[in-house]
Amino acid sequence: MALTVLDPTDERQPVERQVAARPKRLTGTVALLDIVKPRGDVFLDRLAELLPQRRDVTVLRFRKPTFTKPAPEPLLRQIAERAGAVIEALAD
Repeated sequence: MALTVLDPTDERQPVERQVAARPKRLTGTVALLDIVKPRGDVFLDRLAELLPQRRDVTVLRFRKPTFTKPAPEPLLRQIAERAGAVIEALAD
């Protein structure tokens, strides 16, 4: 079964992207990315409380400058260099 992911960004020429494999368990460093939508931080705050209770998880927090644009490349690189998994919050 093929998986189709729709990208809502305004790209004049769509970019082919591979879907990243999901880890079987969360271990190591997990990045929590706040995309700055209202109340997304509430969800991430709760995860930041719960995840460190597991001995094998460290949490790092990141925040986009605005929800109206994709995350800047330097932020994406920083997350990729420092974390093995990312949880992104989207809420309203």
